[in-house]
Amino acid sequence: MRKQRNAAAGPKAKALGLGISGIILFFLIWEATPRLGLVSDRYLPPASEVLLRLGQYVTEVAFWNDVADTMTSWALGLFIATVAAIVAGLIIGSSRFLRRATHTTIEFLRPIPSVALIPLAVLIFGTSIESTLLLVVYASFWQVLLQLLYGIADVDAVANDTAKSYGLGRLARVRYVIWPTALPYLMTGLRLAAAVALILAITAELIIGTPGLGKQIALTQSGGAISSMYALVLATGMIGVLINLAARIVEKRVLSWHPSVRGEVVL
Repeated sequence: MRKQRNAAAGPKAKALGLGISGIILFFLIWEATPRLGLVSDRYLPPASEVLLRLGQYVTEVAFWNDVADTMTSWALGLFIATVAAIVAGLIIGSSRFLRRATHTTIEFLRPIPSVALIPLAVLIFGTSIESTLLLVVYASFWQVLLQLLYGIADVDAVANDTAKSYGLGRLARVRYVIWPTALPYLMTGLRLAAAVALILAITAELIIGTPGLGKQIALTQSGGAISSMYALVLATGMIGVLINLAARIVEKRVLSWHPSVRGEVVL
């Protein structure tokens, strides 16, 4: 067991080292670009200046209030979308008739960009958090729903028929047959939806003006505080990375029994 852990730790450490090296190289190129005059520092301040401003932001209460506003919109929207998608997915996926009847409707609604709903959101809710939630829920819902439908469609028909022959009811089959098969797909959908939800939350704040980091990015840009603008953009990127890491950790823990991740989980 110890040898297996040591063998797995080697590639992970190498990948981590390459990732850190890539980040350092990126910031070095960024630092050199305006200082060498390749791009005016009016449009692209040096990385050191932006990082210094980001460090100042971290000490400001107003910054964390903006982070809290953004994360509130993200979490509420993702939660609503996930619950709605799971309920709809289980209902639709459990019936061949419903799958066929809703296929065209889903394929019609799914490609509509969430940003196209911004005029509708503003018309109905104004610049309140509900406008952001409308966009976040709409975009995240399809990520979870489609993955769940794919997972239900992948259920072994023989296993399902066997469960029926042993007298298992619909709810029992969902619990013991459908859910274990669909869960890996669902976790993938949740991970994708988490990233999409953050993107739409920031976008709504930028365009609509609901409170959060996106609104502050727009204000700093319009006020000419370019270093502050880039610092806030970096902050949103860091939040996105943390959300993705958290989603992968949760996915591995939830699916620790699944062959696809069983070897990656350290007990």
